[in-house]
Amino acid sequence: MTGFDTRAIRAGMTPDPITGAVVPPLHLSTTFRQDFPGELLGGFEYARCANPTRSALQENLVALEGGTAAFSFASGMAAEDAFFRAVVRPGDHVVLGLDAYGGSYRMIDAVYGQMGVTHAALDLSDLTSLDEHLAQTKTRVVRIETPSNPVMSIVDIAAVTDIAHRHGALALVDNTFATPALQRPFEFGADAIVHSTTKYLGGHSDVLGGAVVLNSSELAESVYNMQNWLGAVSSPFDAFLTLRGIKTLGVRMERHSRNALALARAVVGHPSVSEVHYPGLDSHAGHAIAARQMSAFGGMLSISLAGGPDAARLLTTRTQIFTLAPSLGGVESLIEWPSGMTHTSVEGTPLAVPHNLVRIAVGIETESDLIDDLTAALDSL
Repeated sequence: MTGFDTRAIRAGMTPDPITGAVVPPLHLSTTFRQDFPGELLGGFEYARCANPTRSALQENLVALEGGTAAFSFASGMAAEDAFFRAVVRPGDHVVLGLDAYGGSYRMIDAVYGQMGVTHAALDLSDLTSLDEHLAQTKTRVVRIETPSNPVMSIVDIAAVTDIAHRHGALALVDNTFATPALQRPFEFGADAIVHSTTKYLGGHSDVLGGAVVLNSSELAESVYNMQNWLGAVSSPFDAFLTLRGIKTLGVRMERHSRNALALARAVVGHPSVSEVHYPGLDSHAGHAIAARQMSAFGGMLSISLAGGPDAARLLTTRTQIFTLAPSLGGVESLIEWPSGMTHTSVEGTPLAVPHNLVRIAVGIETESDLIDDLTAALDSL
């Protein structure tokens, strides 16, 4: 197998056989000519079913994650929805972590709950409780998010997957924060991986997308049917932009990780900060697990403010380089208040985010500039 960066740059990117163009052309056609009814040229018939640019992205994602098949969607939520539609049925049960992404919880609770699918939010670091819960329920999927959004907790993928499999459940891993550059869940037994490709894979805050990567042909067929039948596919241009972003994923994640670790270390002990949540710190509860299943610790961190919710909200308005905005994974640094922005959907539930928590997406700007900006903002509180 070639190295990660080689796969990121080369997989799915065969030069155009007609012109020799190193970057394959963007295919915008919605329909494709047939020489005879039902005999497809290259497997393409109609753009909802398949498109050459989308197929190239999907081939690339398979190479990066090491799976069997990948499917690209219009958003991360569309991707996750397609997976759940493919595998859950009325009466099934879904388990997710206590600090899962709010949008995923809302989908499982509000959408699938109406279809007769039950759920529970558990501390996935408590393996004994997880084992007991799965023994008492008809769990179809255990949804793993590591590092988690936004508290940055770490889940032992191999241990949780083993428990899920012993009880006949599938293990789904949201690998958005780590990306395959830093963590490859199939190596730890996962059955499926979901991404918001909007984030680090696209990498430039200019393309919306999502993906599901599968490790079995049976699951792949089921998810493909959801992609084809329901049609929430990524557009050719979005697939093209995502492929472009992936080419630099490896080097970007190195820089994101380096900057985030430096920033985390710089604000530990600051009088305005009660706790820094970053798995790269030795003090983080999940540090040992993260060091075992990740090659670096990523560009996301969060901090708890000693001054409470008012200080948290105020901090987001005091930075000059960190931009107050939702989302993450672009080259620019962002800051946000999750309980009042990205995670309002879990307010009042067991997944509620502490109101004094600020989430920071560390970009690839100059390290010292980021440290100076955040510390000055903290000093001003």
